[in-house]
Amino acid sequence: MWRTRAAAACVICRSLANTSYGIKRKSSLQNLHLVSRSIHHPYYPSSKFQRPPLRISIQLFSSLNRLPLHKTKLLNVKHGYQAHRNFWLARLASRLLRVRYLILGSAVGGGYTAKKTFEQWKDMIPDLEDYKWIVPDFIWELDEFVDFEKLLKSLPDADDLAKLLPDFDKIGESLASLKGFLPSGSPGETAFRATDQGYDNDKQFKKVSDKEKIDQLQEELLRTQLKYQRMLERLEKENKELRKLVLQRDDKGIHQRKLKKSLIDMYSEVLDILSDYDASYNTQDHLPRVVVVGDQSAGKTSVLEMIAQARIFPRGSGEMMTRSPVKVTLSEGPHHVALFKDSSREFDLTKEEDLAALRNEIEIRMRKSVKEGCTVSTETISLSVKGPGLQRMVLVDLPGVISTVTSGMAPDTKETIFSISKAYMQNPNAIILCIQDGSVDAERSIVTDLVSQMDPQGKRTIFVLTKVDLAEKNVASPNRIQQIIEGKLFPMKALGYFAVVTGKGNSSESIESIKEYEEEFFQNSKLLKTSMLKAHQVTTKNLSLAVSDCFWKMVRESVEQQADAFKATRFNLETEWKNNYPRLRELDRNELFEKAKNEILDEVISLTQVTPKHWEEMLEKTLWERVSTHVIENIYLPAAQTANSGTFNTTVDIKLKQWTDKQLPNKAVEVAWETLQEEFSRFMTEKKGKEHDDIFDKLKQAVKEETIKRHKWNERAEDSLRVIQHNALEDRSISDKQQWDAAIHFMEETLQSRLKDTESVIEDMVGPDWKKRWLHWVGRTKEQNIRNETKNELEKLIKCNEDHPAYLANDEVTTVRKNLEARGVAVDPCLIKDTWHQIYRRFFLKSALNHCNLCRRGFYYYQRHFVDSELECNDVVLFWRIQRMLAITANTLRQQLTNTEVRRLEKNVKEVLEDFAEDNDKKVMLLTGKRVQLAEDLKKVREIQEKLEAFIEALHQEK
Repeated sequence: MWRTRAAAACVICRSLANTSYGIKRKSSLQNLHLVSRSIHHPYYPSSKFQRPPLRISIQLFSSLNRLPLHKTKLLNVKHGYQAHRNFWLARLASRLLRVRYLILGSAVGGGYTAKKTFEQWKDMIPDLEDYKWIVPDFIWELDEFVDFEKLLKSLPDADDLAKLLPDFDKIGESLASLKGFLPSGSPGETAFRATDQGYDNDKQFKKVSDKEKIDQLQEELLRTQLKYQRMLERLEKENKELRKLVLQRDDKGIHQRKLKKSLIDMYSEVLDILSDYDASYNTQDHLPRVVVVGDQSAGKTSVLEMIAQARIFPRGSGEMMTRSPVKVTLSEGPHHVALFKDSSREFDLTKEEDLAALRNEIEIRMRKSVKEGCTVSTETISLSVKGPGLQRMVLVDLPGVISTVTSGMAPDTKETIFSISKAYMQNPNAIILCIQDGSVDAERSIVTDLVSQMDPQGKRTIFVLTKVDLAEKNVASPNRIQQIIEGKLFPMKALGYFAVVTGKGNSSESIESIKEYEEEFFQNSKLLKTSMLKAHQVTTKNLSLAVSDCFWKMVRESVEQQADAFKATRFNLETEWKNNYPRLRELDRNELFEKAKNEILDEVISLTQVTPKHWEEMLEKTLWERVSTHVIENIYLPAAQTANSGTFNTTVDIKLKQWTDKQLPNKAVEVAWETLQEEFSRFMTEKKGKEHDDIFDKLKQAVKEETIKRHKWNERAEDSLRVIQHNALEDRSISDKQQWDAAIHFMEETLQSRLKDTESVIEDMVGPDWKKRWLHWVGRTKEQNIRNETKNELEKLIKCNEDHPAYLANDEVTTVRKNLEARGVAVDPCLIKDTWHQIYRRFFLKSALNHCNLCRRGFYYYQRHFVDSELECNDVVLFWRIQRMLAITANTLRQQLTNTEVRRLEKNVKEVLEDFAEDNDKKVMLLTGKRVQLAEDLKKVREIQEKLEAFIEALHQEK
C-alpha cells in the first residue's frame, strides 16, 4: 500500500513539475508544490517552507525596524490515490489557484512594501529646515503642482492589504467539497487522503520542533536588527558628514549670511542667567534640565562622556573627582569642540592635547570653587560641547552620593552632596538620570532611595544600569539583572530603564572603541537573546535619544508657564521702583560701579588742577610742623648754650649736616605723600551738593584705602632731595632787608608758639592760679601743690643768676630740696629736675623773643658781619637758613607731585577699579542698599523674560 501511494505521488510530482510550454527540466524539492513534497517525504518538516515571519513591534527609541508581515495558514488536504489519466481536475485547480495567488500576492505585497519603505526613508531623512536656502526655490514649490498627500492616501493601507490575502480555510473547504464529487475508492480520493495525511504528519513534526524554531527565529531577528542597525549607523554617518560640510561652509562665509543662534544655546543662556539669579537672590526656577545623579564611581561621568562623545572629565581611581556641579550643554556643530561660558578658548575634542588641557582646566576650576575647609562646592561650572550628530540637551553632572566620609574630607561632605542633589532634583520639571552600578549589589545603592523621595511616581526619572558586562559575568542569576532593569528590586519608579556598557575600565579607551565594545557585547549577550532586555533598552545611543526626547518634551510643556511667572515678577518690581525711586534711573550694580568709576577718575584728575602755590604752602607748613621740634630741641637750644658766635655756628653746621644726611629727606617725602593723600581724600569725600550720591561713599573709601596701600613714592626722590636740602642749608647769605625781616618774623612766630606750649605744660604741672580757682571753683592736687612750691623756689634761683646754664648742678638740687623741706614740703630730686626743665625753657624762650626784637634793626650789622657791634644775630641767620630750606624742599616736592606721583596715583586708582570690577563679591559688599538690590532684580528678571520669549518664539518656529 505504501509503495502504491509513493508511486502515485511520483506521478503527481512529475506532472506538476513539467510546464505547459514543453520545456523539460529537473526541479528541486524546494520548488515542488506542498502536496508533492509531503507525499515524497512524509517527515519533511513543513517549517522549511519559506514562511513569512511573525510581525514584530519595535518599541520607541529603537533604531531596529522591520516590515510587518501576516501569518498564513496551510491548506488542509487528505491522502488519496488517482491515476495520472484521471487526475486532470486536481491538476487544473492547482495550477489556476497557483497563478492567481502569485499574481495577486505580488501586486499586494509590492504595493505595501513600497508604501512602508517610503515611510521609513521619509523618517530617516534629516531635518533640513534650516538649510532650505541651499536648494533652489522651485523645489520647495513642487507641492503646489503635485498633491503628495492625495498620492500618499491613494496607496493601500496595511489592513486593506490584509483583507486581500486569500482565506486558506475556505480554500480547504472548497477542496473538501470537490473531493465529495469523486467516487469512493477512486484514485482522486486516494490522492486527497495522501495529502491530508502528509499535512497531519507535518503538523506532528511541527510540534516536536517548536523550540528549535523559536531559537532560529530569535537568531534571525537579532541578525536582522543588527543589519538594520548597521544600515542606520551608515546613513547617520553620511548625514553627519553632510551636515558638517554645510556648517563648515557657513563658517567660512561662502553664502555670506548669518546663522541664527541654535535653540539649545538660547536655552542654555537662560539657564546660566537663572543660575546666577538663584545664587544671588534665592529664587527657584522650574525650567527643565537633565540632572545626572548616582553613587560615587557608579559611572555617571562615563555615561555623560558617551553622550558627549568625548573623554572630557577628570578621572581618578576611586577618588572623588566631581567636586561641583558641571552643566554641559550639548549642541550640533561642524567641529567637535568644547568651551567654557566665561572663556573664548575652544578645545578641539579630536586632539588628545586639547582633551588633556580641558580635563585639567575643569579640575582646576573645581578646586578653585571649593572653599577652604570644604570638599565640594555648590558653584556651577558651565561648559558647552558642540559636534556633529550630538543630541541637543542640557545635562548637569552632580557629585557622587557617598555613604561614608573618609579621611581628608570635610565632616559635612555627605550632607552637602545630599543637599546639592536635592536642590537640583526638587525642580518639578527636572529630568532625573539615575545611574546605578550594575557590578555591585543593588542593596548597596544609596541614590535610588534619594531619587524615589524626590520623584515617587517616577514621572521624570530615567534609570540607567551601567557596567552590564561585569554584571552579566559576576551575577549568578541573569534574572536579577532583568529585575533591576524592570525596577522590581527598587522602590523607585521610572519612565524608562536602560542598560549600557561604558568600556572595559581602562581610562585611556577612546569613545569609538567603547562603542564597538558595547555593540559587540550586546550582540552576543544572553540578556538580549533571551529577551530579558529589549533592543530599545540597550546602548548609550538609544539612551541619549530617549533622554533628548524627554528633555524637549518637558521644555515645551513648561517653558511658557515659566515665562508668565517672570512676567508677573517683572511687573511687581517695576511698580515698586516707580513708587520708591520715581526720579532715578534703574541702574544695576555694574552700571552703578561704572558711574562711580568715572566719578573717581574725574576726582583723581582734579589733583592736577591744584595750583603750585597751594601745593607749596601745604608742603612747607606740614614739613615745618614735623621738623620744628627737632630744630628747636636738638639744634637751636643746644647751640644757644654756647659761649660765642663761632661755637654757635659750628654746632649748628654739624647738627644740620647730620640731620640732612639721616632724617630730613625721608621726613620730607613722608610729608609729601601725606599731603597727596589728604588732597586725594578731600576730593574723594567732598560732597558735591545735590548731585552727591551717598551710595558711592563706601566704594570710594575702599578705593582710596586700597590705592594708598599700593602707592609707593619714587625711591630715587630722597637722593636728589638730600643734595638740594644740603645745598640750601649751606647758604648763609641774606641778600636784602625783606628776607631778613621774613626770617625775624618766622623766628618770632616759632618762639611764641613754643612759649605758649611751655606755659600750658607748666600750668598743668602746678595747677590753676588763684583767679581760676576762684572763678571756676577748682583746687590744686597735692602733687600740684608740691610742684608749685618747687616752681617758686626755682624761679628765685633764676632771678639770682640770669646767665644760669640749662642744667642744674647736684649741689643746687640739694639746696632746693632742703629749702622746701624747711617749709615742710618733701620733694623728690627727679621732680625738681623736671620742673627746672620747663621753668628754664620758658625763661630761655622769653629771652630769645627779646633778642629777636633787638635784631630787627640788625641787618646793617649783619652786612658788616657784626664788626664793631655788640649785637650778634646768628640765631636769625639760622632760622633764615631753615626757612629757605623749607621753601626749596616744598618746591622740589611739588614738582615731583605734579610731574610724577599724581600720574602714578591715577594709574594705581585705575588698577584698583579694574580689580574691583572683576571681583563680584567686592562689588556686592561695597554697593549695597535696597535701591541696588531692586535694580539688580529688575535687570535679571527682564533679561530672563526677554530670553525666554525669544526662545519660545524660536521653539514655535521650529515646530
